[in-house]
Amino acid sequence: MDQQDLALISKVSKQDESLQRLWEEHQKYEHELDELNHREYLTPEETVERKRLQKCKLAGKDKIETILRQYR
Repeated sequence: MDQQDLALISKVSKQDESLQRLWEEHQKYEHELDELNHREYLTPEETVERKRLQKCKLAGKDKIETILRQYR
């Protein structure tokens, strides 16, 4: 996300609980993906989990973008 979006999220999430929840989930997924991406080798289960996290993160980002459009 660009700096403009991050500033808007910071401002609006104080008023919009759903945006705040989505942003917290997005950050959690990002942290979990970073942990998996720094491993040299992933088990098949970890590979599946990585794909699931990527999909969840992307779906959440789409929802965040939808909410931000209302505030732009």
